[in-house]
Amino acid sequence: MTDTARLHYVALGGAGEVGMNMYAYGYGTDEDRRYILVDVGVTFPDMESTPGVDLIMADPGFIADQADRLEAIFITHAHEDHVGALPHLWPRLKAPVYARRFTAEIARMKLDQAGLDPEIVNLAPPWPEQIAAGPFRVGFLPIAHSIPEASSLVIDSPAGRLLHTGDYKADTTPLVGEPYAPELIQQVAAGGIQALVCDSTNVFAPHPGRSEADLAGPITELVRKASGMVVATTFASNIARVRTLAQAGEAAGRAIVVMGRAMLRMLDAARRADVLPDFPTLAGIEDLERIPGDHLMVIVTGSQGERRAMSAQLARGAHGRLEIGEGDTFLFSSKTIPGNEVAVAAVENQLTARGVRVFDGEDGRYHVSGHANRPDLEALHKLVAPRMLVPMHGEFRHLAEHAALAEAGGIAAGLAPNGTILDLSGERPVIAGQAPVGRLYLDGSVLVGARDGIVRERLKLALRGQVILSLLLDEDGNLLDEAWAEIQGLRNELDDGQTLGAEIEAAVTRDLENVRPKERQSDDAVERIAKKSTGDVCLQLIGRKPAVLTMINRIT
Repeated sequence: MTDTARLHYVALGGAGEVGMNMYAYGYGTDEDRRYILVDVGVTFPDMESTPGVDLIMADPGFIADQADRLEAIFITHAHEDHVGALPHLWPRLKAPVYARRFTAEIARMKLDQAGLDPEIVNLAPPWPEQIAAGPFRVGFLPIAHSIPEASSLVIDSPAGRLLHTGDYKADTTPLVGEPYAPELIQQVAAGGIQALVCDSTNVFAPHPGRSEADLAGPITELVRKASGMVVATTFASNIARVRTLAQAGEAAGRAIVVMGRAMLRMLDAARRADVLPDFPTLAGIEDLERIPGDHLMVIVTGSQGERRAMSAQLARGAHGRLEIGEGDTFLFSSKTIPGNEVAVAAVENQLTARGVRVFDGEDGRYHVSGHANRPDLEALHKLVAPRMLVPMHGEFRHLAEHAALAEAGGIAAGLAPNGTILDLSGERPVIAGQAPVGRLYLDGSVLVGARDGIVRERLKLALRGQVILSLLLDEDGNLLDEAWAEIQGLRNELDDGQTLGAEIEAAVTRDLENVRPKERQSDDAVERIAKKSTGDVCLQLIGRKPAVLTMINRIT
């Protein structure tokens, strides 16, 4: 315990992983440290590790347990990994939320859908105005990213000024949203920056980042030369890219149709926030039947191979109003997020099998990243000249490499994966403790903790199959009937004409009858014997031990 006021930083999510960003800053003594929270994001599940889960988010327990000390929540931009958890976690935090207009539109929509008051979100003005939040003053500094109105945060505290970059790229011509403005950043840093807390996503990319404006020519040329229908997909939130695609279609004399609820919601929010200049007039889905394919440009969701999105539906031939086929063109104007390679490849293969020409953005011709590359990070380090640097937003290898890059440039760096509390008050970052961190899963409409065992049990069922046993005994422990087994997720038929279920039933019945009646009077003992018998039989006959659910019924 210390009675000296200190400036602390801790990532609850987003440091040591990509996604579910949540960062806390605190100032004060251990007895009365006041906090602000930056971003409340999600990440997405996969069938291998989190089957059936809808969303994954950081456990906010460290802050929620002292929510009376939380002054405000600041959202840097409207990507799901920064705002997606707000409607699920705000009831535990109950602090004012601040965001710029486009981000606020998205956040308010999410709160409204969850039955919460959209006015929880307050509109934040851009820098140089600041918002008072306890010992902090916070300003939204416009920065370029792959979504409109992304902001870095200028955080003033009694211990000095911090610059939290959020997600950013060094793009001076982003087409939609504000440009990267080195002169503005230099003004912010003129009085000294105590700590630069910085995006690390592309620290391994060796070349300077490219501008969104670089894509207009290649995409327009591709669409102009295409002979059949052109379908393109990108991230729904990448409003600038959707605009570039639509303008390319317009330049080629094609009618433009946008399909997919997520993309249509983003476009609607962008119009309401006045960040969608010169967007072509759209045709409606009802017009598809009257427009020849070679006069049509369709922009759809599903750049990551999501099964229910439009791209996958078209690839399967499962969309009722539009069919893609021989001679048509499909463009993935996006980068495949690690972990989605198999899903994207499946869609590409299905499209190719239909005779569609498929192009993707992996070579950089039709896609540019929304994050700063290594030379851009080095340039920002020099521009800001912080006393210290804390890498964030990246896997552990990204954080470590970014820290090494800073140290090589003479900047003290603090490696702080999720849960590491850094003291930023002095000449260099110092580890001051460890905060509890974890994950919460949205399972249907219920939030469950990683330690609750639900996902672990679901994985066990998925990997091992299940046997459900039903046992009927009297109060003295005598079996009143043979054991009954139901097999799930396992092959029941055996090569000798017998069934696995019948073999399990015989073994469980035999083993229970061979123990003393007194043992059979204990449900725990009966369950232990039945599970062992089932496991032994299954291991011998099919080489696998399934999960076993035992239902014991006693007749009195």
